[in-house]
Amino acid sequence: MRNTTLGTGGPEVGVIGLGCMGMTWAYDPNGRDDATSVRVLREALDLGVTLIDTADVYGPFDNEELVGKGLAGEYRERAVLATKVGLVTGLGGARVGNDGRPEHVRASIDDSLRRLGTDYVDLYQLHRVDPAVPVEETWGAMAEQVAAGKVRRLGLSEVTVEQIRRARAVHPVASVQSELSLWTRDALAEVLPYTEANGIAFLPFSPLGRGFLAGRFGTAADLPADDWRSTLPRFQADALAANQALVDTVRRIADAHGATPAQVALAWVVAQGSLVIPIPGTKTPKYLADNAGSADLVLTAEDLAELDALPAPVGDRY
Repeated sequence: MRNTTLGTGGPEVGVIGLGCMGMTWAYDPNGRDDATSVRVLREALDLGVTLIDTADVYGPFDNEELVGKGLAGEYRERAVLATKVGLVTGLGGARVGNDGRPEHVRASIDDSLRRLGTDYVDLYQLHRVDPAVPVEETWGAMAEQVAAGKVRRLGLSEVTVEQIRRARAVHPVASVQSELSLWTRDALAEVLPYTEANGIAFLPFSPLGRGFLAGRFGTAADLPADDWRSTLPRFQADALAANQALVDTVRRIADAHGATPAQVALAWVVAQGSLVIPIPGTKTPKYLADNAGSADLVLTAEDLAELDALPAPVGDRY
């Protein structure tokens, strides 16, 4: 696996990371298989996929427990472990809202460390800025955890450039996480250029369009039962049909390279910057190996131009 760094001066990580949310939450809830997920976590490290991303809200809580189990013992030191704080849920995992209060941060990091079975996390991320709490206050409480040795670096998620600037005035920002894929490109306008110019890693989540760009979902019937994606506008029948043209282009380029559509979609994301580290999620060894293989795929200038020219998708993100 080719490596980059988690921001300027940060630790080396593979250019492809692993998002763990779907192992326990939101995607295919009836297909949960903890033993296979543990295998995926460990095989990821063997493949050089070293950035492992979770959050306290996933589950809630049991995703961190599963990741902690998968990274127990010698696996922990081989991983660059990232988790998040700042979103809270109610019964059944329904989202309640944001919580950026300093007291919430101080309590949450200890709970996360206990569930993860570790003394520290390599990257602690603010999942969403709480509109009721100045970002400086939340960020200051997170910086306290760095001083206490519980956290190595801090990151932000789904933020504006102005919010990044405000946080940086308090403590360095190692990374910014936001959605980026061939069908979600908002970050290319301002946020990604800013992070690239300032040596901040950019961590795209859902780089495969929640699996759509891998060609897995031609119709709504292809989604697993009770899958959260079935509630999203882009996964409604009309939108799925209209958006197949995007997948057709990706598949054609993949065929020309002897690659898979997922590998092309990920290679395009990696090509967007020197510190871009997509974190596709999977709980399947086959798809893990497929995603990792995208690090070896070099798209031509013509490929990139054709992919850049793809139209916006039909349907909103949420």
